Amino acid sequence: MLDEDGYFGEAVAARYDESSGEMFAPEVVDPAVDFLAELTGEGGRALELGIGTGRIALPLARRGVEVHGIDLSRAMVERLRDKPGGAAIGVTIGDFATTRVDGGFSVAYLVFNTIMNLTSQDAQVDCFRNAANHLEPGGCFVVEVTVPDLRRLPPGQNAVPFRVEDGRLGFDLYDVATQSMSSHHVRVVDGHATYLSVPFRYVWPEELDLMARIAGLRLRERWDGWSREPFTSESRQHVSVWEKADG
Repeated sequence: MLDEDGYFGEAVAARYDESSGEMFAPEVVDPAVDFLAELTGEGGRALELGIGTGRIALPLARRGVEVHGIDLSRAMVERLRDKPGGAAIGVTIGDFATTRVDGGFSVAYLVFNTIMNLTSQDAQVDCFRNAANHLEPGGCFVVEVTVPDLRRLPPGQNAVPFRVEDGRLGFDLYDVATQSMSSHHVRVVDGHATYLSVPFRYVWPEELDLMARIAGLRLRERWDGWSREPFTSESRQHVSVWEKADG
């Protein structure tokens, strides 16, 4: 799991919402909240792994869903607490791959590529097991994550840019031998540059399905996005739902 002070400490938390502003837009948030609220059902509870500053948890709670979160970063959670309704959401500080909380849940979910914050296959498997252990029979584990962008890598190249604009540059570095990658962010404000590098482990949809089977879950549905667009060979991301067997 990522070191809070190294990657999601105070410096990152202070500008996280601004730097990820497009992810807070209603057209991005609302379909995710609709999807999760429908899946949770009336009277159900939802567990967010990597709750962060509450981008999804807060609007989901406003729909009447009881939400609990797990997050390693106290600095990110403090930002959540400062927002309207944030103090009412229960949060447990810890590694979401292994940290347990009380009670059962209808839905556990990971959004915005957060599964890749776990930088080993073992940790990702542990996360599936942890999610399954929190779910009630018939409950669902939902993951939103990118499809590895390796088709954009020509021979001899290991970098893929994802942001090129005035004052901001971003690119991913891939190591296809280990499935490790890192995202590099350069930001220039008033002539002063800051640099941040964050490690990840990319993971394929079929690999996630195997992790789910190990944890006692089965694939229920997979979509290109929260609005249930079909998942195809051209999809660059997916929203997958695995279900825990009844009984």
